Amino acid sequence: MIDLNVTKHLRKLLFAGLCLLLLTGSLSAQTPRLEQAFRRPPPAAKPWVFWYWMQASVSRAGITADLEAMKAAGIGGAYLMPIKGPANPPLMQPPVVQLTPEWWAMVRHAMQEADRLGLHLAMHDCDGFALAGGPWITPALSMQKIVWSETQVTGNRLFDETLPQPQAYKNYYEDIAVLAYPALPGAGVTPVPTISTSLPGRDARFLADPNNRENFRSDTACWIQYAFEQPFTCRNIHIRSNGPNYQAQRLIVTASDDGHTFRTVGRLEPPRHGWQDNDTGVTHVITPTTARFFRFAYDTTGSEAGAEDLDAAKWKATLKVCGITLSAEPRLNQYEGKIGEIWRVSRPTTTTQLPDSLCVPLDKIIDLTASADKQGRLHWQVPPGRWTILRIGHTSTGHTNATGGGGIGLECDKFNPAAIRLQFDQWFGEIYRQVGPSLAERVLKVFHIDSWECGSQNWSPVFREEFRRRRGYDLFTYLPAMAGIPVQSAAISERFLHDIRQTIAELVVDNFYGTMGKLAREKGCSFSAENVAPTMTSDGMAHFRAVDIPMGEFWLRSPTHDKPNDMADAISGAHIYGKPIIQAEAFTELRLAWDEYPGMLKALQDKNYAAGINRLVYHVFAHNPWMDRQPGMTLDGIGLYFQRDQTWWKPGRAWVSYAQRCQALLQQGRPVIDLAVFTGEEIPRRAVLPERILAKYPGLQFINYDSFNPDALSLAKVHNGRIELPGGASYQALLIPGAHALSPDGGMMSSEVATRLRELAAAGANILMADQPDHTPGLSHFPASEDTLHNIIKTLRPGNWNNWKLQPDFAAWDTLHQQRDTGILYTHRRTPEADIYFVSSQWDSTRILTCSFRVNGKVPELWNPVTGDIKDAKDWERKDGVTQLPLKFDPSGSWFIIFRKPAKAQAQHTGKNWSTPQTLQTLSGSWQAAFNPKVGGPAKHITFTQLEDWSKNTDAAIRYYSGTVVYTQTFDWQPAAGGRIWLDLGKVANIAEVSLNGMPCGVAWTAPYRVDISTAIRRGKNTLRIEVTNTWANRLTGDHTLPAAQQITHTTAPYRLLEGKPLLEAGLLGPVNILKTTE
Repeated sequence: MIDLNVTKHLRKLLFAGLCLLLLTGSLSAQTPRLEQAFRRPPPAAKPWVFWYWMQASVSRAGITADLEAMKAAGIGGAYLMPIKGPANPPLMQPPVVQLTPEWWAMVRHAMQEADRLGLHLAMHDCDGFALAGGPWITPALSMQKIVWSETQVTGNRLFDETLPQPQAYKNYYEDIAVLAYPALPGAGVTPVPTISTSLPGRDARFLADPNNRENFRSDTACWIQYAFEQPFTCRNIHIRSNGPNYQAQRLIVTASDDGHTFRTVGRLEPPRHGWQDNDTGVTHVITPTTARFFRFAYDTTGSEAGAEDLDAAKWKATLKVCGITLSAEPRLNQYEGKIGEIWRVSRPTTTTQLPDSLCVPLDKIIDLTASADKQGRLHWQVPPGRWTILRIGHTSTGHTNATGGGGIGLECDKFNPAAIRLQFDQWFGEIYRQVGPSLAERVLKVFHIDSWECGSQNWSPVFREEFRRRRGYDLFTYLPAMAGIPVQSAAISERFLHDIRQTIAELVVDNFYGTMGKLAREKGCSFSAENVAPTMTSDGMAHFRAVDIPMGEFWLRSPTHDKPNDMADAISGAHIYGKPIIQAEAFTELRLAWDEYPGMLKALQDKNYAAGINRLVYHVFAHNPWMDRQPGMTLDGIGLYFQRDQTWWKPGRAWVSYAQRCQALLQQGRPVIDLAVFTGEEIPRRAVLPERILAKYPGLQFINYDSFNPDALSLAKVHNGRIELPGGASYQALLIPGAHALSPDGGMMSSEVATRLRELAAAGANILMADQPDHTPGLSHFPASEDTLHNIIKTLRPGNWNNWKLQPDFAAWDTLHQQRDTGILYTHRRTPEADIYFVSSQWDSTRILTCSFRVNGKVPELWNPVTGDIKDAKDWERKDGVTQLPLKFDPSGSWFIIFRKPAKAQAQHTGKNWSTPQTLQTLSGSWQAAFNPKVGGPAKHITFTQLEDWSKNTDAAIRYYSGTVVYTQTFDWQPAAGGRIWLDLGKVANIAEVSLNGMPCGVAWTAPYRVDISTAIRRGKNTLRIEVTNTWANRLTGDHTLPAAQQITHTTAPYRLLEGKPLLEAGLLGPVNILKTTE
């Protein structure tokens, strides 16, 4: 039987609900799209995490807990990456080793749980995080390098011997060619020196042993002397270190005929090099010098600061050298990088160092390949004279995906599509077979290649044909140059090796990233990738053409490892190739200090937003397999501890919400960039950092610019005087900066680049050029290319940097000191409806500044990404095509300034752009504090008669406490007329979540540590609850003083907290005030 009264009531409810739905839909439709994105960020705006499964320690309960924590925190997805195999002994029993049935069951469980929770996953292209290898990769399918041996013979005889086999990795070696050429002066001359040093009692004789790995070390100035019985002509010096060492490559070379009077030959110049610079030494070509005595002096004077492309200089200026070899045989300067064996940039070899008479004439090179068998036995009638026989071949580089576990193996050949497809299928493809294609397609949305950490390669079975097809000639006759032997001339050899590096760089993009991207998209996955440089010989931006989601990396408090060029490569690469999402592996930290919290991380986050990234991938969320151990698993103490057992994980949701709001706006439209800066055509190359050219172009300090590689130049067109790219990027001018550290040959320009510059200039582009190009790289169209270049340069009339006038897109002025504030960073994006500026203060103090924006005719709006508030600016004016307004920045504060509404007036001065709070009441009474006894806190509630720092308390349970403490207090309130009511917490260590009268009021996680309580406060009695959370540092310090059985914490991170160092401030420190603001 139907109750009519109930039916009528249901009808009313349904009608009311329908009206509400229609009203909500109407409001949603009326809410501008930009505002919708800010208030309710879309899924693309959610940050992700790197989710490392460490050392075969995985549990189902831990997986579920991890993913539920991610969901609760507002994370969009996780990069699931297993790292290493079981420890010895294993961290948990039984270990879950990669590729075993149990491990695949864990992966399936992770995907099922992610599916349940609405999370997405990404997975890498191999076990570990670098780079693309596995046990299925045989030496023949692995990364390859050129190797060689030399044999000196005298003519007029039959040579019927087996040539020495070049270096072989695990007995794998394949011949490429056997060549002979007239021996160069000094070939085979290896006199043995007497070695001494200025350091008393030190033996340096081992430096002459080519197999020595022991370093000669010194922290004080000294010299090493090589003495020969007879005068010796030295043309090059080969320096080896066991581990990269900057000082070993910048020794001062002097020479003497008598051992008493020395003349300066010069100081060796280190090549530009990356962090993975261990694979080979450096051959320094010097002006030929004949002497009996050579000294190598270690002196730190003039040492350059370390950088990503001078990595060894970051470390202590100690001399470490394990080998010094002097040679009379002509070699190309620092050829090891020029042949692509390792990521290095060096100056070209000059004719002063290497005249044509010391080079092998091309027409004198004899191909003996058909006269040698597979074992290298050569049957040859040697012509008169002295000859060098070069046996040249290839072997595996031996690099592996070193951070893998059960799936560790050789790195696949990055030039050979067959090897690349095998790698993809055996790892990523196997995921689909193991978990089922339906589940994988719903959950696995991203295929990822992490940062390149497996060295370089310069050969492959496909390389010769790829070179011929791309460069238009056969490399065969020039092969001696791949051993550093000059052919024809120094200039011809340098040109050939440029073609080698250019081919390598193209194959990295086309064959490796291109193949991987195609396979990933066939699976329905987006393709994300990190940087290639500074490890693999490459164009550091070009591979982002083949990628959907470029990713850089920035580090926290790790100056030896920070990577601004990684960020610049990814950001410029994304802009020039039209990639809308730019990710950053965020907050990687060399040594986890356990003191990290959102408020201290905000400025670094904002700095990278201002640089151009628009989605964070937090590094790192280590899977914690234990439900009863906190903090639990880490990446051996590396990375930001950003995971479910972080003390502030729950209130940290507010910090993630901040990231979502920022990223929602920073993903809108396209970046507004005024200038493109050309990288040059050296290989390897990277985006150009400001500090490399700032002395030459000081105005760059206040200009956001993108780097252009030759590929971008080839895509550019001109529209209304602006240089535009197919992806939407647009620039007012293109700067050709000339020589800089990564482009030492400023006079080099290809005829193709010159032709494009002429075309762009003719179409109205503003081309700014410093140095006058005078020669081309490569041999492909040489010498006709030289004529083309010279003819173009004669007619090209580039602009002058000093005459180029640019109205700043943004400026922040300190009116008190009458100077531009360099601590305010910005980025500017534009949609068809709005101009979006993100502005960040990098200062840890409050700043009031006058800011100007190159926008005319629109009203400025102030969008607060911390609170989500939106309001019109009250104080602004338009002047000379810009809009000026004063802004107040809290410590590490940030604003979005949005221009979207037409302005009806030239100015508005109806109030301030910020509210000045009025203190209405101070909560000075006693506080009840409830600690958590499960993490070592006192069992009973504590009464604080006044707010205090826990770390100063005499009770060890409070002093060493880490976690959340619930403060409660009741207070009476008499309403104040008008305005918003705020609770200002004063000083907080480190994050606080506030509720009043049972109503959540928000989280105070950054300055000014204030929450809006307007809707929660009521007349009369109010009950305030403040949950304050500090970091793990104090509890770990306290546990370190206790026997293991009494310790509360358990973590895999090594203990690095300094003995005797004061504990960190902790708790609610106040004062706590109730404030009122009026808009």
